[in-house]
Parts: sequence; structure tokens; C-alpha cells
Amino acid sequence: MPIREMSREECLQVLARRRLARLACASENRPYIVPVYLVYHSSPMGGSYLYGFATPGQKVEWLRANSSVCIEVDEVAADDQWVSVVVSGHYEELPATPEVDEARLRAQERPLRVSVEPRIGDRPETPGCADEHFQAWQILQTYPMYWEPASTAWAARAHDGSDEPFQSIFYRVRIEQVTGREATPNASKALLSIAAPAPPGRWAWLFKPLKRVFGGR
Repeated sequence: MPIREMSREECLQVLARRRLARLACASENRPYIVPVYLVYHSSPMGGSYLYGFATPGQKVEWLRANSSVCIEVDEVAADDQWVSVVVSGHYEELPATPEVDEARLRAQERPLRVSVEPRIGDRPETPGCADEHFQAWQILQTYPMYWEPASTAWAARAHDGSDEPFQSIFYRVRIEQVTGREATPNASKALLSIAAPAPPGRWAWLFKPLKRVFGGR
């Protein structure tokens, strides 16, 4: 199973087409990893980011305390045919704009896909974090299911008796380093798959020697 190093551009292409990722963080020398939904975006002003949506919980608490983060994204076609991309970066929380009114969503109701964010065209004039929050929403809202994993986790806590109000948190991970590896099937296995079953006719005598050479039975 040959494994090769991927270029940065190839890694970014994987990030651009995948949504489900694994986010790892740490607090007080304890690791924590959780599946998240992320959207890749390259800023025209420079810099590459992964944008996400969350609700309050252990992940957010730990990331606020230690912004260093590691993210893994993969594509698996078979045990010997896969791609894995690892990102190192920093968590950046994007505070809500004044237009966002989240107080009306309480723990007693499961959040449906309600537009609690400003509509496109209502872009705030204030620069900085507020503008970045709006940009995060614009990037994520093009993928209808971006809100569901985090909202479902909050709903589960509410079902267990938590009285925390629903709070949407938009964040991004600033990509500082990205590496990747790609595994491809072994050539001998591919040759065996071509050679089996035994071909009829005059080439049948070659089948058994080929299997012995490449480990078949």
C-alpha cells in the first residue's frame, strides 16, 4: 500500500469538498476530540479558514481557554485506498452582531431551522468581529445542514434537564499548517485481481505461478 505526501493545494481541495471533520483540542493536559461540521473558505485578503457553528459546551469552553486546535478530514474508499488531511491552527470566536436576537430561543424548544441571523442585504456597517460574524453566517448558510449537529447536541442536553438557553456561536479556525497523505492500492493486489479467476485457454498455465509470486493461494 504505497503512501505519498500530498501538496498543500491538494490538501485544500480535500478541505473544500468535505464537510464532516474531527476537531481536537486540549485543556490542562487532557485531550478532547469531537466530530464537527466545517466549511472551508479562502479569504481574498489572504488567509485560509474553516468556518463552523456551535452551541455552548465542553468543546467551546476548552477552545476559549486554549485556542490551539487540530483538525482531521479524510476520505476512505477502502482499507488500502484513502486520503487524510491534518490542519493545525487557532480557534477564533466571532461575536454576534446587534441584529441577532437569540434570547427568544429557550431551552424548552428544540431549535428548528429558524433564521436568527441578519438577512443578506442587512450587512452591518461596523467593521471587525461583527462583520466577520456576518461573513461566517453567509458562508455557512449556503449548506442547509450546517446548524444541525450543534443544535442536536444542545437539544439532547435540554432533554436531559439542562436549563441553558439556546445560544448560537459562530467561529472559524485559522489554518496555519496543513499536511496530507494519500494511500493507493498495492500494484500486486491489482495484478492478482486482473489474473483471477484463471483465464481459459493457452494462458491458464501462467495463473498459478503468478499467485505464488504475489502471495495468492
